[in-house]
Amino acid sequence: MRFPLLSARRLGLPRRAVSQILLTQLAIAAGVAVLATGLFLAPLSAQLDDQAMRRALAIAQSAAADPALAAGLLTAGPPAGGPAAADGPVQSSAERIRRATGAEYVVVMDLNGIRRSHPSPDLIGLPVSTDPRDALAGREVMEIDAGTLGRSARGKVPLLAADGEIVGAVSVGIAYDSVRDRLLGAIPGLLAYAGGALAAGALAACLLSRRIQRQTRDLAFSDIAGLLAEREAMLHSIREGVIALDPGGRIRLVNDEAARLLGLAPDSAVAGRPLDDVLGAGRTTDVLAGRVAGRDLLTVRGRRVLVANRMPTRDGGAVATLRDRTELEHLSRELDSTRGLIDALRAQDHEHANRLHTVLGLLELGLHEEAAEFVTEVVGVHRSTAEQVTEKVHDPLLAALLVGKTTVAAERGVPLRLADSTLLPDRLVDPGGLVTIVGNLVDNALDAAAGSAAPLVEVDLHAEGRTAVLRVRDSGPGVPAARREEIFTEGWSTKQPSGHRERGLGLALVRRLAQRQGGSAWAGEAADGGAEFSVVLPEALR
Repeated sequence: MRFPLLSARRLGLPRRAVSQILLTQLAIAAGVAVLATGLFLAPLSAQLDDQAMRRALAIAQSAAADPALAAGLLTAGPPAGGPAAADGPVQSSAERIRRATGAEYVVVMDLNGIRRSHPSPDLIGLPVSTDPRDALAGREVMEIDAGTLGRSARGKVPLLAADGEIVGAVSVGIAYDSVRDRLLGAIPGLLAYAGGALAAGALAACLLSRRIQRQTRDLAFSDIAGLLAEREAMLHSIREGVIALDPGGRIRLVNDEAARLLGLAPDSAVAGRPLDDVLGAGRTTDVLAGRVAGRDLLTVRGRRVLVANRMPTRDGGAVATLRDRTELEHLSRELDSTRGLIDALRAQDHEHANRLHTVLGLLELGLHEEAAEFVTEVVGVHRSTAEQVTEKVHDPLLAALLVGKTTVAAERGVPLRLADSTLLPDRLVDPGGLVTIVGNLVDNALDAAAGSAAPLVEVDLHAEGRTAVLRVRDSGPGVPAARREEIFTEGWSTKQPSGHRERGLGLALVRRLAQRQGGSAWAGEAADGGAEFSVVLPEALR
């Protein structure tokens, strides 16, 4: 339902976002210009009125300060109007002041409020048209009022004799039309300034609209809203994690799948927070933040194996995608186990065929006793190997793993033996996890020892109370001290990747499984110069 769009169509408004923004900006600029003009004119009128009243009061004060005016008022006879009044000393002084100051009138009145001067001589001798009591009482007065000459700005002051006694008052008026003319004269200039400001605002609005047009690609608001809705639906429906970061490394967006893969609460407020604060230190954070470069980077988050890719954006941020490879990694490891079992069976088949040929030859030569002794010896060797493992490792899964690894090691020409201190009871809390740890470490040890002069792999697995301790030693070249922490990083490996899986996860999973149980894993140097990997698992036994 797009009611705003329908309303815009009815009103004939443009659909494009940039056109609507431009019209809105022009309307705002025009409204601001009109409002600013009105706000300026309103106090200007009052200011001009005040200036006119103060000017009239100043002229009245100057006139009242002339001692000749008070002396003329005291010595003049009874007031008389008409042509004869135009030659009186008070009228002459008042007219001189009026002409010199440009006032509309300068009226001198006596204590009875009778005019002794006026621009119209016929009005001399008549009472003033406004109340003179305040001025005759000694107070100065400023006002806008209407009199015989029309509306004017007035100033009234008392007229004092030489001894300080009030003998009358002086009233000066400034024609109000002049005040209005000044106000009207200021309007064109003000309108010119407002028009200039409006033109500058219109130009800025046009430039801004062009930039918005480029950024929005000339879309309508309804199209932008539709794109945002589709974006939200797409991001939260795809089965691939998406994380968007701003140029400062803060999270802009995390879709539902990314929150699930990273173990974030669905309702957690992570938007706007730094990535390091949300995920903590680790390879996953380094990969998403771009501190590790590459494509299809492997990382481990909790129990999940993830593949991450990062793409920078134009504004300096980035968008990272996450894919869950946990199940695929499990299948790959099961395939590796199956291949290991096949290799062990093939080795046993090859060895069994050789032994059958040997028995057949002995029988054909008639050496029956030697054949019987050979069969007894072979059976005893296999039985003793299995018995040695099961006597020291009581857990059936671990025992079966070690028996199979012994057969594979024999095929590769690398002896695999258990240390004398090996003894593990059948009370493991998580036997599957320990099988993964032992299998990864033994496979790495066999690869390292295969090319050495005196190949050997030794497994030491024993319990200390409820803690399981594992040490796997090999006769290989060892691990340099500077790289003993780096080898536990996801994706780090010296081996070439196989066709169905990527390398660099075995040791990372070993450490992650150990840490999940509250333990630790590290690499060191064996007594004979090879590598020694140690794993300590507290509370591993019931």
